[in-house]
Amino acid sequence: MPKVNIYNLFGKVVGQEELDANVFAVAAKPEVIQNVVVAQNANSRQVIAHTKTKGEVRGGGKKPWKQKGTGRARAGSIRSPLWKGGGVTFGPRKDRNYAIKINKKVKNKALRMVLSEKVREEKLILLDKLELAEAKTKKIKEIFTKLPCKDKNSLLSLAKRDAKIIKAVKNLAKIRLCAADSLNVVDLLRNEYFVLDKEALQKVVAVYKKVKKVKK
Repeated sequence: MPKVNIYNLFGKVVGQEELDANVFAVAAKPEVIQNVVVAQNANSRQVIAHTKTKGEVRGGGKKPWKQKGTGRARAGSIRSPLWKGGGVTFGPRKDRNYAIKINKKVKNKALRMVLSEKVREEKLILLDKLELAEAKTKKIKEIFTKLPCKDKNSLLSLAKRDAKIIKAVKNLAKIRLCAADSLNVVDLLRNEYFVLDKEALQKVVAVYKKVKKVKK
């Protein structure tokens, strides 16, 4: 069973916690993690670039000149792709779909792999509890200054919504918030440290623990 130190809000080690091996002791497979990261980035991609075809560009209803007798090339519309201001052929369209489907079990497994790596690299910081008397950025900054993740990019996970903590963290560039039941691989990889309290830890285990099916 993997173990981590438990810190209080003053940065002192007050004990150790045994972690669930099903969530925090999973062997990493880089290809599985990579597939989930690629899929998550693709699914969050927004289609911005969009060009109009000849039929969508305004104007061009009248033939520019008669078909014959002018000495010029035949033209049916000033909105032809050959004309300046005309439609675009094979341009980017907003109806493109970049979505990549990933099995839920694979996403869950990749997440547990990344959490396990955080434990192995001693990048998971467990607090006995996290609460603020008032929503002050200074207070939450003082807490993180006393922890091993001082001045490092950290992902702070909460078991439930706490308006004071959310408001206090808002102005800190190196701390990102995420609900314990809404973790994702990309956020965990982007942030060097993963910080949570005991209550959030229980929720993480409850949500992401792999349940073994009992054969009848």
